[in-house]
Amino acid sequence: MKRTLKIYDRVFTEKAVQLSYERHNISELAREMDIAAPQLYKWRKEYEEFGQGILAGKCNAKLIPEQERIAELERKLTDEELERDILKKVIGIFSKNGR
Repeated sequence: MKRTLKIYDRVFTEKAVQLSYERHNISELAREMDIAAPQLYKWRKEYEEFGQGILAGKCNAKLIPEQERIAELERKLTDEELERDILKKVIGIFSKNGR
């Protein structure tokens, strides 16, 4: 049996999280809203960790500015390391031919 991936909009997820804090039985709320209980717990955790406005489905809005900066610097470092390795190989090739 193939499972289909459900994508929830931001308003729905924020309302679900808000209701989960108002209700005692989260599993029952999840059944009523036709979502998996683990998914609701995950949304709650993300809300607690990153705050309101991050529950937008499959987006990268979860990253705080510092995390975005770190990711950008890591990408640049990877590019620079690749460039350095290529230059080392080129220097090695030319130094062998120059003898």
